Amino acid sequence: MMPIMQYRRGNAIVLYFVFFGLLLRSSPFLAQNIAQSAAPPLPPKHPVKVYHDGSIRDISAIGNRNVGCGQGLGNWYSLEKQIAMGKSYAAQVEQSSKLIKDPVITEYVNRLGQNLVRNSDAQVPFTIKVIDSSDINAFALPGGFFYVDSGLILAADDEAELAGVMSHEIAHVAACHAARQNTRGELMSLATIPLIMVGGPVGYAVQNVAGLALPLGFLKFSRGFEAQADYLGVEYMYKAGYDPEALTAFFEKVEALQKKKPGILAKSFSTHPQTPKRIEKTQDEINTILPAKAQYKLDTSEFEDVKARLAKLENRRKLSPEENANRPTLRRRPEPNNTDDGGRPTLKRRSDNPDD
Repeated sequence: MMPIMQYRRGNAIVLYFVFFGLLLRSSPFLAQNIAQSAAPPLPPKHPVKVYHDGSIRDISAIGNRNVGCGQGLGNWYSLEKQIAMGKSYAAQVEQSSKLIKDPVITEYVNRLGQNLVRNSDAQVPFTIKVIDSSDINAFALPGGFFYVDSGLILAADDEAELAGVMSHEIAHVAACHAARQNTRGELMSLATIPLIMVGGPVGYAVQNVAGLALPLGFLKFSRGFEAQADYLGVEYMYKAGYDPEALTAFFEKVEALQKKKPGILAKSFSTHPQTPKRIEKTQDEINTILPAKAQYKLDTSEFEDVKARLAKLENRRKLSPEENANRPTLRRRPEPNNTDDGGRPTLKRRSDNPDD
């Protein structure tokens, strides 16, 4: 009885392996998955090092780090003084700019920005507004006065790109770049030049009014601050749940724009790092200090709705006659009334009828 049982068990094992072999041959995908699961995991292409030292590299300490805003030898301006000066310059900006008043658009942009602020090192409350301008730009004044051009929203491919640019501007304020810049003697007065992501007429208008001449030392110094704002901005958007690659995607878009229209962004980028270098440095940061997440926020239907709403406003503005109401117009001279000649001599056609 025992040999028979062993014979049957042996046959069952042979049949099992034959069936399993046929299954692998008929399903290469299954065989590949089994091979992959059996193979040891490959090391990551870029090793990520996690820091817990409270430094600018420590993602877990965001909000509790000193990123350069502490008052002291490098910064003579208190937060209160920065807010007061930023408020003064914000009033000038709003006097010379047209703001978007649509409540849906303004509420969305403000909510998006405030979420990024909560995931940053900023120590001041933010006031975020949208300027009606076709410029692809955003800029921040000291003390948290932050303006986003409608052109930037329309140019962004998704919410993560918009969040990346806004995070960069929030980083300027969080690190008190304007105050530190002024403290080191590079500017004549605080915040006369808003720290600009891409450039726009508002910042340059303020600069021209101030009549400042920028020394070469300032240009190098500003590049350092821009690099730090890139570094911090990527961290802030990452902590808020956005894909940090979106900021490099925006940089690549700007680079393509420069190639398509050479010189179009030359002035606005004169105090910024070269775009290819910014892409390289930002990508290196993403690869080395930001652990990959299983899921990122890239886009939302709300962003698409706001973008469509802005596009409608822009089209309506182009078609609206209200803006042309005060412009001079050419009017056609009214035709004379033949039944009332006012006693003036008139030339009448001669009749062919001799009796007339």
